[in-house]
Amino acid sequence: MESHVFLIQLVLILFSARIVGEVAAWMNIPSVIGELLAGVLIGPSLLNLVEATPSIHLLAQIGIILLLFEVGLDTDIGKLLSAGLKAVTVAIGGVVLPFAFGFALSFYVFQFSLLASFFIGSTLTATSIGITLRVLSDLKKQATPESQIILGAAVVDDIIGIVLLALLYEFSANGDVKIWHAGEVLLFIIAFFIVAPVAAKVISTAIRRWESQSTIPGLLPTMIVSLILFFAWLAHQLGAPELLGGFAAGIALSKQFFVPFTKLLHDPEEFTKRVHRQMQPIIQLFTPIFFVTIGLSLNLKEIDWSSSFIWILTGSLLVIAIITKLVSGLPLWRESLFSKLLIGTAMVPRGEVGLIFAEVGLKTGILSNEVYASLILVIAITTLLAPFALRWMYTYEPQNLRD
Repeated sequence: MESHVFLIQLVLILFSARIVGEVAAWMNIPSVIGELLAGVLIGPSLLNLVEATPSIHLLAQIGIILLLFEVGLDTDIGKLLSAGLKAVTVAIGGVVLPFAFGFALSFYVFQFSLLASFFIGSTLTATSIGITLRVLSDLKKQATPESQIILGAAVVDDIIGIVLLALLYEFSANGDVKIWHAGEVLLFIIAFFIVAPVAAKVISTAIRRWESQSTIPGLLPTMIVSLILFFAWLAHQLGAPELLGGFAAGIALSKQFFVPFTKLLHDPEEFTKRVHRQMQPIIQLFTPIFFVTIGLSLNLKEIDWSSSFIWILTGSLLVIAIITKLVSGLPLWRESLFSKLLIGTAMVPRGEVGLIFAEVGLKTGILSNEVYASLILVIAITTLLAPFALRWMYTYEPQNLRD
């Protein structure tokens, strides 16, 4: 592709992401859905103005890595620990049930391949905590006991999701599912999560000290991006997906991550806040490219919408996606019925995490265009429904369910 063509396509991606994202936000729809629709609009499905070239995919890959860095940076281990067993109970139920039912439906009913069924089941395990927390914040409910359980459960979901994604990435690279491959990948992930965050914490200490002496502006974001990309490269060298490096770097720089010999750091929480503040413009630049690229990868013209297959698959997956998350709060027997349903509803939106699973499945050729389209529809619907459901539940909170 010639440079001038790439430049105008990048303009269209960024501009459409912002415009459609703003319209979505104005309509109280998560902006990530708007960015996805922007890709559908300018891609082969409608206007066919932009093609998902290798260069675009590379920028999208950087967007995924930075997105996972932000997820790791926002991961509050302290709140996870404070929520304790309740959060773990909800998280396990919210992972095991969607995966089991999604896999069983895909493998035994629709007779997809073993690997495709794993991808579908894993996509349904995702939870987009960012969308839920935005709604809770708007409603001034972020400090409620339910919110703490939701937040803790979402942290566990993120960690389990990253491990699942790493395993599926390895399986797709080898073309099959082997137990010894899974064990090898798990060992690499464990080793990486032990070594990488500690190393990142030490390196960030050097960056902080260098920043205090530097006379050139912009050192902090430059060095943090370099750190993220280095750990993404390191993750790849160790046999794990690159995005795992971004997540590990984010965990290491989160305000609750603790390494004993770094306790003498001066105000590490303030440093984390500065990292978050200065990295935001870079993250907000690259992550929309990823979500638009997902829309670009979806060619709606190639899908036979008159076929009952796609509607039956979408409907079946949607029912599983909603019910299995909704019941994840039921084991909390000391909580009221309202709290259980509220927690379950908050776990329903798949959002950006589910989109990552679906995109990896399509890019590796494991998922067909029809199955990919069904998953995108399920992710979009669950992401749209949950915020409205949460607002409705808090507005018309029935007192008898609190008792």
